[in-house]
Amino acid sequence: MGSKQGKPVLREEDITQLAQTSGLDRKQVEDHFNGFKAEHPDGRMNKKEFATMLSKALPKKDASKMDKHVFRVYDTNLDGFIDFVEFMVVYYVMADGSPEEVLLKIFRIFDINSDGVISKKELTRLVKDMYAMIKSESPETASKEMIAKSAFTEMDKDTDGKITTEEFISACLGQEELSRILALKCVDIFVQDD
Repeated sequence: MGSKQGKPVLREEDITQLAQTSGLDRKQVEDHFNGFKAEHPDGRMNKKEFATMLSKALPKKDASKMDKHVFRVYDTNLDGFIDFVEFMVVYYVMADGSPEEVLLKIFRIFDINSDGVISKKELTRLVKDMYAMIKSESPETASKEMIAKSAFTEMDKDTDGKITTEEFISACLGQEELSRILALKCVDIFVQDD
């Protein structure tokens, strides 16, 4: 995304890339951009605006503590804002991506400090923040600490104290119970109930 006289503009290469990856035509990409710009005149969304949007989009889900984690999925350049291109890329991966592509984005929710691995501390914090979502569906659910410890053990196959993207994806696709539940709860944030 670029800027012309201080106003956000969609560069030709962004339009081409989004049209290729999203299945939208160029006009549809431009229309979506204009809608995004109407909501966010400076062409980007900050964390507070994102939290507001998420709570409006998901009124029935107790995802209030998850907004900061989900924000990381979208803010791929880590500048503290979500621009239109970042927003659209994640939106279409979550809607139409392969399971591996979706899990790669979900990994960013778990990787709190964005260092490319998930530590036990990060997983524990995420489980704590999403516990209300887990508990609402299964009241007999184990404690936060037990879920975090067990999920970490499932995912950290080489027992080096950190979970790589490969280990995370493998555990989720391999149907490891807690890994799958945590990943599905994160996916659930992106999927609307009918």
